[in-house]
Amino acid sequence: MTKTPVSVIGLGRMGATIAEIYLREGHPTTVWNRTPAKAEPLLAKGARPAATVAEAVAASPVSVIMLADDTVVRASLESATSELDGRTIVNLTTGRPDEARELGDWLAGHGAEYLDGGVLGVPQTLATPESVIIYSGSTAANQRHGEIVAALGTARYLGADHGLASLNDMAILSGMYGLFSGYFHSVAMVDSEGFKAAEFTKDLLIPWLRSIVDVLPTLADEIDSGDYPVNFSNLDVNVAGIENIMRTSRSQGVTDAPLVPLRDALAAQQEKGHGEASFSRAVEELKSSE
Repeated sequence: MTKTPVSVIGLGRMGATIAEIYLREGHPTTVWNRTPAKAEPLLAKGARPAATVAEAVAASPVSVIMLADDTVVRASLESATSELDGRTIVNLTTGRPDEARELGDWLAGHGAEYLDGGVLGVPQTLATPESVIIYSGSTAANQRHGEIVAALGTARYLGADHGLASLNDMAILSGMYGLFSGYFHSVAMVDSEGFKAAEFTKDLLIPWLRSIVDVLPTLADEIDSGDYPVNFSNLDVNVAGIENIMRTSRSQGVTDAPLVPLRDALAAQQEKGHGEASFSRAVEELKSSE
């Protein structure tokens, strides 16, 4: 069976790995990079060089892009407007939902279909179930070329709105950085008494966090219900608990700053008379940026 030709635009570590996967899977693969020397290892494996982005887009029905940001993506594609008609662009560059929607509209104006996505993984895990590719955009493009995305890992198509994948990507990363914030703060606390981060992390923190992860689906159900029934603990209990951690942190000479936003969100809902509701009700306070 003939495999769909693919062009890969951007050959950093992730882009180069993507191109290698397509070559390994038997897709005729054209590659472009601003620094041509980065393409040489791929050319030795059978990739075809493109001298320009326009040449890369023209070479294949599908172009997969992995560049620095969506501003660079747009600038690169503006040099290929004559070649876009009838093509599908799969952009895996990290960007914002508004950028994805704007780029989708711009590409549609040039006759191209657009899929915007994000890679939840690292180059070493691409093309394995450990890497999840979330993407959204043109339903027709997904039906025709979804296998191009699926070759890179566990593919999750989220819908026709170009901004959905980017929104989910940013939300997932927010959860990740929230975890890191709590982790770094907890390590700073035990370090104040000379307790080693490695011992604390491996023996105490990780087992606890693994059990806490199992709580998240129940909290999600509480949030989706909009009623915030108490399955674990209420707002009053958690405000008191967080403030106790904050006092302990300060007494150890460690800032309590990482805990302030969550405490404030919970306390605001408490002041509105929801102290007996589940602490997941903090989401209501976070829905507004005011």
